[in-house]
Amino acid sequence: MSAASTPEPSRRSELLGIAAVLFAERGFKNTTVRDIADAAGILSGSLYHHFDSKESMVDELLDTFQTELWARYDEIEASDRTPKQKLEAVVRASFQAIDEHHSEVAIFQNDAAYLAGFDRFAYLGERNLKFRELWTGLLTAGVASGELRAGLDVELVYRFLRDTVWVAVRWYRPGGALTPADVADQYLTILLEGISQ
Repeated sequence: MSAASTPEPSRRSELLGIAAVLFAERGFKNTTVRDIADAAGILSGSLYHHFDSKESMVDELLDTFQTELWARYDEIEASDRTPKQKLEAVVRASFQAIDEHHSEVAIFQNDAAYLAGFDRFAYLGERNLKFRELWTGLLTAGVASGELRAGLDVELVYRFLRDTVWVAVRWYRPGGALTPADVADQYLTILLEGISQ
């Protein structure tokens, strides 16, 4: 490999990647440190040279993914797009996150409620609230600007959007026939134009 090539991921990154897949497939509670070590081909004790617990691993996975996603959301919110354009951009960014952080999104969908019960993961509840405020705020602004239908039940549409977008992690496969942009296009067409002729 030349010096200009992309460097190999660190052993720590590899272990995080293995843990992410196992947590996503089996659930955080059902995955042990031994499971992660076995999948990595190391002894359980060796894992502790990199992480002090599986909680540390899932914390790093979720926090890194969400910090990156929120940087994108904040950029969209601060832009000069219209409320409807911001909503579309947020949906697109969300599908991009599902593509780039598939395991992390699955972990969040499956285990966030459980993890949020621990002080260490209090930020998950805070970010859920922030997420709700962002999406309902964009919907409300879209109604106020006349871009979205007057009388729209913002809370209901928010719940529909949240659930239909993020639950897509259960069937969407990165590298498959549909790109995240393809899926976002279809979702936005259905949301904004409906499915009738």
